[in-house]
Amino acid sequence: MNKNRERAESAFSKTQSQSLARNRTLSEEDAVVRARNEKTARLRDLRKAKEAEDLATGPAENEPRKSR
Repeated sequence: MNKNRERAESAFSKTQSQSLARNRTLSEEDAVVRARNEKTARLRDLRKAKEAEDLATGPAENEPRKSR
């Protein structure tokens, strides 16, 4: 192989490695964002269900009093 071809293949390999690493990082970030959004939606649904239950049953006697 001549030197120009070796340099070109080396540069291509480096660029390809960087691209693959970047894509892997983006995929991992997407998974974290997706998991966070799913957890937020689940917790929101639980909170709304609890609020609806609290409205249906009235104020709870065992609720701690807020003091300032």
